[in-house]
Formats: sequence, C-alpha cells, structure tokens
Amino acid sequence: MHRRDFLLKAAGLAAASRAMPHLTPASSARLPLRKAVKLSMVQEDLPLVDTFRLLKELGFDGVELDSPNDFDTADVLAARDEADFPIHGVVDSVHWRQPLSDPDPAVRQAGLDGLMTALQDAHDYGASTVLLVPAVVKKEVSYADAYTRSQAEIRKALPMAEALGVRIALENVWNHFLLSPLEMARYIDAFDSPWIGAYFDIGNVVTYGWPEHWIRILGPRILKLDVKEYSRRRRDADGLWEGFKVELGEGDCDWPAVRAALADIGYRGWATAEVPGGGRARLADIAARMDQVLALGG
Repeated sequence: MHRRDFLLKAAGLAAASRAMPHLTPASSARLPLRKAVKLSMVQEDLPLVDTFRLLKELGFDGVELDSPNDFDTADVLAARDEADFPIHGVVDSVHWRQPLSDPDPAVRQAGLDGLMTALQDAHDYGASTVLLVPAVVKKEVSYADAYTRSQAEIRKALPMAEALGVRIALENVWNHFLLSPLEMARYIDAFDSPWIGAYFDIGNVVTYGWPEHWIRILGPRILKLDVKEYSRRRRDADGLWEGFKVELGEGDCDWPAVRAALADIGYRGWATAEVPGGGRARLADIAARMDQVLALGG
C-alpha cells in the first residue's frame, strides 16, 4: 500500500473516530492512550525483569529501549515475558553522533547500520516503531544537504522496515531541521510509504509554536507521542534550555488543547514520558502527572 492510500484510509478512520461521542473534545471520557517511559529514565539498581515489574506496578503500560544496546536479546525477551510488560518501541541510540545527514559517507553508513540494528531489535522485542532523529543541521551541514542526504539514507532502510513490520518514526527535536508541521508532513509524505511517520514530541515545540497546531496538521502521520513540558517564562528568565526544567502540568503546554487535538485526529496509541527520571517515588510522580495532563485517570 502506498503512503497516499494509507493516509486516505487513516484520515477516514480519524473522521469516523471524531464522530464517536467518546472521542469528542467535550467528552469527559479518557483518551485511548497507553502510558510508557524510556528505560533510561529508571534509576533503580534492579534486574531488567524487576524493572519491568516496577514500571507495571506504578501504572505504566509499556517501555522503550535504546538500540543499538548491550543487552542480550534473549535476556530482554525473558524479562518482557516474565513481567508480562510490553516493549512498545526502540529509540535509535546513534542518530546524534552518527547522523544520516553527515557530510562523511562513512558516518552516514554507520548511522544507517545503527538504524537497521534498531529495526531488527524492535522486531525481536515485539516493538512497533524505531524513533529516529532524521538529520542534524549545523554550520557545516546545510539544510538542503541534510534534507537530501537523510532521505536517501532512510530510503535504504524502508525495505527492511517493511519486511520486519516495524515503522520508522521521525521525532521533532532541536536539530534545526523540519521546523514547521507543514514541512515535516511534506518530508514524511515524500517517502510515499506507510512504514514511516512522525514521533511527535509535545514539549519540544512549545518555545516556538503550539503543539495542538502540529497535531492537527500531522494528523494520521503521528505514530507515537513523547510527553514533556516547557515553560516560556522560565526560558525568558533563565535561558533557552531552562524552559524544560519544569514538571508536567507546570509549564506553558496547553494540555486541554492538546487532548482536544488528539481527539480530533482520532489518535489512539502510545504516549511516552521523556523527562528526568529517578527511582520509585520519582517514577510514581511522573505516572501521576501523565494521568493528570493526558486525562488518563480512572
């Protein structure tokens, strides 16, 4: 199925979802989201199976692992199955240091190899996506070159993604690339493949835009969500990166508007925290805050 056909079908499903009363913005019903964290956020000295059990006990529905990693696949699967706790996604762990936009072909090849390893690990773990930062624009890497190089490399991975049944999900990050939702949609659509989409990070756009606008424009291209907060007031007072140093629900993200936009596009899927982690108490607080901002409470 070509991407344009997939999007038409998905748009139809979204329209049907909007017609359902339990998905309308005015509804008090819960959004159909599944709550997760990144494994790297867990700061408890526990075997993997006990880490999964802890997250499950705290109310999380799943977890994301980095890849490439140092885990033995058999150990990961044994922990997953014993805890009965899904690994819903994998995060490419080399996309910053070996970007697919690098001028050096050897670096790009290493980045592509890392992406393919992540795709294989995702398949082996039973995950449905690999989160990828597609390119990094900087003084020595032009926007145009980042665009063409990254698309060329990602195209090489799409047959593997399709064969394994794992989607490549592109995240909007502070990489000076894909700076508007219209451009991100165009970049994704250029692949004409249902095996690529967006991993939308809610907090990352707050400093220069509004997440609800991005959600409605990206629509069915959104495969998964990263959940974090941002404070423009903290940014203005203390510096750009300081804006992230606020808890979920205490920044400038308009969470009711985000929930309404997600309902409007019929999104139902994973929402993964990407905030400073910690031990049991900290993770419990993150779970409670996710319930609050995403209206996931009972």
